[in-house]
Amino acid sequence: MALADPALLAARAARLGLPLRLVDFDPALRLPAPAGTLQIVPLPLVRQPAPGRPEAANAPVLLAALERAVAGCGTGEFDALVTGPLHKAIINEAGIAFSGHTEYLAALTGSPMPVMLLVAPGLRVALVTTHLPLRAVAEAITPARLTAVLEVLHGDLQRRYGFARPRILVCGLNPHAGEQGHLGHEERDCIEPTLDQLRARGWLLTGPLPADTAFTPPPLAQHDAVLAMYHDQGLPVLKHLGFGRGVNVTLGLPIVRTSVDHGTALPLAGTGRVELGSFEAAIAEASRLAAGG
Repeated sequence: MALADPALLAARAARLGLPLRLVDFDPALRLPAPAGTLQIVPLPLVRQPAPGRPEAANAPVLLAALERAVAGCGTGEFDALVTGPLHKAIINEAGIAFSGHTEYLAALTGSPMPVMLLVAPGLRVALVTTHLPLRAVAEAITPARLTAVLEVLHGDLQRRYGFARPRILVCGLNPHAGEQGHLGHEERDCIEPTLDQLRARGWLLTGPLPADTAFTPPPLAQHDAVLAMYHDQGLPVLKHLGFGRGVNVTLGLPIVRTSVDHGTALPLAGTGRVELGSFEAAIAEASRLAAGG
């Protein structure tokens, strides 16, 4: 089922020579639709865009789609939300402050600490910080934030993924995990004491380990997830392992939300050359999580 503009979908299907029959969404219909048939909640666009050229006039419709999806997930009308890549700049050009799907969904659901979890075959990586410049990362890693992120990660590994006692491998921030304070003090002053406090709850936490040690087969085989301190510490490894099959899962929300692991790729729009692997994986992951793991 899709929340989209029927005219846009029909035009793109015709352009690519794909069979498409659109039918109104029926929440009572639980069987898979026949191939070439798509249930839809129609959300007409203000202006029909050319392929790869998003229109700022349509930004309110895009956000309305997110709001409708969250409302439907909240009432049980929908089981889960799967989002595609969204061109953030075009929404900001429309005069709407927008930093990303995750932050917007967190605000809609009243969720104070959304956590980004990237999933690929054989690896789960969560992030303490996301879209921050490197010079701001160290200041953002505080005992309070690290504790809050680990509480969400630990809780959703139990609730969403079924691990009774999740085993979490925590990366250090600095090379060699600070080398006992000689290469940075964040591990000694913040990360290690925070992990010790959480271990007192009986949690299974390893680290802080240097990232170049954490992302090797022996420790990965012994843990259910890795917690990286910043975006480019964790994501390059995961994307190298499973690009095109990776899924972005937002933890800490009252609904199931997954997304693709890539951006908009606007030059490929309308060409028929878009790779669908990550989108298909996101749908499969959302279905699995909605069914209780």
